[in-house]
Amino acid sequence: MSELKNHNIVKHDFKEIIFERRPCLDKDGTPIKDLYNAWIVLNNPKQFNSYTTAAVKEIILAFGEASNDRSVVAVVFTAVGDKAFCTGGNTKEYAEYYSGNPQEYSQYMRLFNDMVSAILKCEKPVVCRVNGMRIGGGQEIGMACDFTIAQDLARFGQAGPKHGSAAIGGATDFLHLYVGVERAMMSLTLCEPWTAHQAYNFGMITDVVPALKVDGKFIANPLVVVDKYMDEFGKLVYGTMKTGEEMKKGKELMAKGTVDLSLLDDTVNKLIAKILHTFPNCMSKTISEVRKKKLEHWDKNKEASREWLALNMLSEAKAGFKAFNDGPKENREVDFVKLRQLLAEGHEWNEELHRIISPQYQKV
Repeated sequence: MSELKNHNIVKHDFKEIIFERRPCLDKDGTPIKDLYNAWIVLNNPKQFNSYTTAAVKEIILAFGEASNDRSVVAVVFTAVGDKAFCTGGNTKEYAEYYSGNPQEYSQYMRLFNDMVSAILKCEKPVVCRVNGMRIGGGQEIGMACDFTIAQDLARFGQAGPKHGSAAIGGATDFLHLYVGVERAMMSLTLCEPWTAHQAYNFGMITDVVPALKVDGKFIANPLVVVDKYMDEFGKLVYGTMKTGEEMKKGKELMAKGTVDLSLLDDTVNKLIAKILHTFPNCMSKTISEVRKKKLEHWDKNKEASREWLALNMLSEAKAGFKAFNDGPKENREVDFVKLRQLLAEGHEWNEELHRIISPQYQKV
């Protein structure tokens, strides 16, 4: 056989993320000779694995390299630690560089769009291994993946209208395909997070597994109602957060336990072992056909969304990101009531308005 051609665009040494090939395991856990899974790992745990501009570039290149690697069976997209898969764009970078600079944010969003597209065009099945919370842009790049396996301490949601943006980096294109229009509307507008059990129950993720070990045994998330039953109004409460005394007991149990992601890894490997035992081209074609449902919306909207997000950096995004980055820990949101009152009076978006509504200027 003649020497194989290299179809990668560039040779790259990854610094912002971790990119590695790990042996693909068979159904019995045995490593398969010369077959691998490509692991793309976000590596910014101090900032909840938010992605910087540099990291976005590397994610694009990593997906391209994994897609072109003939020995790769599947891609695992995950992150370091057990607190967060990804909380979206790096709010420090947003607040200190992109806020008030729409021309710069437009260039950044082109990279972001290319990152989402790199996931959607990857020629290998992509598994999102949710090691912790998946919020904002993290939710969007996660939904671009083909499968999601989550540990049950994770939470899922958006941050858009609460922090000066709209979830138009993929969430408004994808979420309704998973959970229906009304549930998507609730999540995208109110930004109230779902537990991993709710996400599974709503059909947004493939599987959910325990991660908390107490006295050497795995237990379900003690802060969440994991038994299916109806409340006094006939509403299903499965997957919702506990309240009152039950929440207090759950937190006490949490304090006794340790987080162990071995079940998460085992479940990811078992899923890929099932993929291993299929015809690769038939698998790829099937995945690409299902992805068309996402691409139908994504390709239609991504450029107009990029342009709107850039211009929004002059007003609401500027206020929201700076409030989150610069405000006191106990209050990182603008005064929404005051903002609406000022806008009702016809107040223009200027520095005076920012100072009136922003928590960082209200410090005593």
